[in-house]
Amino acid sequence: MIETSSQRQKRTRSEFERQLHRLEQDTLRMGALVENSFLLAHAALFERDLEAATRIDPQDKQIDQIYRQIEIDCISLIALQSPVARDLRLLSALMQLIRDIERIGDYAENLGDIAIKLFPYAPSPYLGELQIMSNRCRAMLAMSLEALANFDENIGLQIKIKDDAVDDDYKQIYNLLAAQKLFGGEPMEPVMLMVLAIHHLERMADHATNVGLRVAYIVTGKLG
Repeated sequence: MIETSSQRQKRTRSEFERQLHRLEQDTLRMGALVENSFLLAHAALFERDLEAATRIDPQDKQIDQIYRQIEIDCISLIALQSPVARDLRLLSALMQLIRDIERIGDYAENLGDIAIKLFPYAPSPYLGELQIMSNRCRAMLAMSLEALANFDENIGLQIKIKDDAVDDDYKQIYNLLAAQKLFGGEPMEPVMLMVLAIHHLERMADHATNVGLRVAYIVTGKLG
């Protein structure tokens, strides 16, 4: 039986949608790994779990591998399938948001390294404030992945509002650290590492915000 043009178009579209679905699932799988990296970094920092910190690097290599494959697959679909406007919007936004997710994973790895370097020192007096900031960032990441899983623009846009609290945390902790007095030759390294930690958390929150905005763009076609 000879396949008609209409049947061929339907088959091509069906295959394209299958590949799109696989890309979406791969992106969520990558997001789940990043979320787990963040949990490991959180445990390393606030529970002094150094074993958790050592588990981040191998997982980050897996995240990078998935990231590169998704990027290749997105480019291939754009080049070979001539997607319609909404599909092109999805593919271009996926290519951008996987970069945001991958960067969150990198910052989680950095936080794990910071936890290892902080371990020999007495806990910072501002570790409680840092934990509050970390919890806010974890919640933002979870929201961004929920928005992506359900293509929910409302959740995606809500994340931007949450980012303001993280920015306030950053300013508060930075000011506390800058005013901290060191006595009797106390080392500067723990203070510098805490400054790095709040920087990484602030950037993680920014990238989670970007993911939410990109989800909203996929759904509505509107930026901002």
